[in-house]
Amino acid sequence: MKLSLLRRRSAFWTRTVLSAALVLTLTAPAVQAAAVPPASTAPAAATAAAKPLTTENAAAFLKQFFSSDAVKAQLSGAVVVVVKDGKTVIEEGFGFADKDAKSKVDPDKTVFRLASVSKTFTATAAMQLVEQGKLDLKADFQTYTGPMAFDNPFGVPVTVGDLLTHTTGFRIQDPLPEDINQDFTTKVSIEDYVVKHMPPVVREPGTSYMYDNFASLLLGLVVQKASGMPYEDYMQQHVFAPLKMDSSGFLLEGKLKDNLATAYDATGKEVDLYNVTPTVMPHGGMLSTGDDVGRFMTAFLNGGAVDNNRILKADTVQSMEEYHSSIHPMLPNTTYGFESAFQLPGAGSSPKIITKAGDLIGFSSYMFLIPEQNTGVFIGYNQQSTLRELFYPAFIQTFFPQYATPVKLDAYKPMSADALKAFTGYYADLRIKSMVSTVSVQNGALTINDAFLGSRKLIQIDDNLFKDELTGKLTGFAMKDGGQSAYMKEPYLNPFSYAQKGPDGVGYADVPASHPYATPVMMLQSLDYLPNDASLSFEPDSGVTRAQYVRLMLESSGLKGSTTEKLAFPDLQGHPDAAFIQQAVELGMIEGTASGEFQPDRVISRQEAAVMIWRMYSAQYPDKLFQKVKLSGNTDKWAVPAVKMAVALGLYGPDFKPDAKGAMDYKSRAALSKKENAAILYALFTNPIDQIVSKLSVQGGK
Repeated sequence: MKLSLLRRRSAFWTRTVLSAALVLTLTAPAVQAAAVPPASTAPAAATAAAKPLTTENAAAFLKQFFSSDAVKAQLSGAVVVVVKDGKTVIEEGFGFADKDAKSKVDPDKTVFRLASVSKTFTATAAMQLVEQGKLDLKADFQTYTGPMAFDNPFGVPVTVGDLLTHTTGFRIQDPLPEDINQDFTTKVSIEDYVVKHMPPVVREPGTSYMYDNFASLLLGLVVQKASGMPYEDYMQQHVFAPLKMDSSGFLLEGKLKDNLATAYDATGKEVDLYNVTPTVMPHGGMLSTGDDVGRFMTAFLNGGAVDNNRILKADTVQSMEEYHSSIHPMLPNTTYGFESAFQLPGAGSSPKIITKAGDLIGFSSYMFLIPEQNTGVFIGYNQQSTLRELFYPAFIQTFFPQYATPVKLDAYKPMSADALKAFTGYYADLRIKSMVSTVSVQNGALTINDAFLGSRKLIQIDDNLFKDELTGKLTGFAMKDGGQSAYMKEPYLNPFSYAQKGPDGVGYADVPASHPYATPVMMLQSLDYLPNDASLSFEPDSGVTRAQYVRLMLESSGLKGSTTEKLAFPDLQGHPDAAFIQQAVELGMIEGTASGEFQPDRVISRQEAAVMIWRMYSAQYPDKLFQKVKLSGNTDKWAVPAVKMAVALGLYGPDFKPDAKGAMDYKSRAALSKKENAAILYALFTNPIDQIVSKLSVQGGK
């Protein structure tokens, strides 16, 4: 299970998701938008001569790596295990399992939460049952679980193979905030949790890739049902015991609890011990040591056996090493139990490397195997950080630089500017819909824009494959019948999921293509936040109520309403948007009012709307950055910091222009119109806010 920390995500809705996500787990893997290197500098390191992977060289590499300032700044404790040719090259601990107690990380003893690396072990169990004839990868998973209540309008079953390759077509169903808790007594079974949270199928099974925690949870239930044993017992008897993995399990108890490393957040602050729901989590609840994971890697790379103990047949191992889902050969998705490696500039994700990453609050892990080199590496650590993103490319470029060499592809037919239009449109991530990329053709070239890296050119290097001019990393497209693109896979917002292209927005009877606000309105139609029906009227100048504003902001965040029964304001009782407003209160987006009421049906003013956004941004972007923003017109004192931020970040429509002195009249006390609300959302989806703030910081707030 992967807790995506969604680093450096600037859009409003992602801030709100992050507010909740820090108490969530099992979301998408950590993303790659951080510290983007220029493409021109990346290949140089890949040309260095490879060092032999010996114990001496590995020790020197680790010493240098963990001595670097960049690593020390984000390290509490870590374990690294490297195996090759059936032997352990090195296993070593760094830093502290518990900083207060000064207890050092011990590869044999210190227990880490493996998070989504657990999925590889669940896949191993499933493949054992395939070998035994108890599972069929092509069978409907309900063959084993029994009938489940969920919608699937496509007439195509979700198979066991779909569960393994994250191609189920399920609507995203990640864990809830309450699934991370301090309740160590209540037991929740896998089956009870699955039945309660079963998602519908919203895309044809087998046609798209979306990293899917629920699929792996469901796979654990399939293992349990097909084997006739509780999942955790099966894992103990058929995976851990044969490999002598004596410090591994799925229950936080006994020596696993006693030896669990203390978790730390990104600042190095201790995180209280927590429990997870369901009690046994096949998709992310495994506890283990570095030494135990090393035993698994050794057996897997040895054709499924070690010390005369076999957990898999050799041909099964081979099938788990092969990618069964990809958008392009250089951008593979998943095998049975593994996923593609982090992209290296110019090289893409080598299909010869299989990996598994995992994140939980305070814990991260990364296991990567290179079968043709008979080499496996595991790193686990107990502080929220980007450590593995630094470790993986450094290790590859030191010992196996051939996998970092820019890819050489066969000849392809370059596309004309007109043909490139097949790729244009708005792409929303399948897991986190609010992460949006805009693809367009400008000056005859394909360009991509998002709120994190801004706009950059995509250079064609193969059929439906492009290189990002800024970073050298690759972006691929999947086409549908008719020649238009259906999905995109890019390396930054979420490389562990496709983004789906929305239909063209058609506008409204009162918002034709020539309307000044047509672009933001049509974008929201394309992304399915507004009805995409040209026969309807939008009433662009009408006001937005406080409840409507809050609901649209949270829905575009992918957030649901709160389940809290006691509401913060008495006038929310019975209101259809009460749950969303309550959620906004809990996120800190809304504070109390002088009257003690929220007044949900009152039209919101522009400055009130700005303040709600400001409350979500101000912790990261302090007011001093915006002090020198010039305002004209009338803004109430309590709203001045928020309005200055809104002006600086470009959260307004085309009607607003600074005067000759550079001052902006935000019309703060005026009602927020529907067209302006669309413009604000459009800006949050598309404006490169981190870059704007960075520039302001360099300029001293000018």
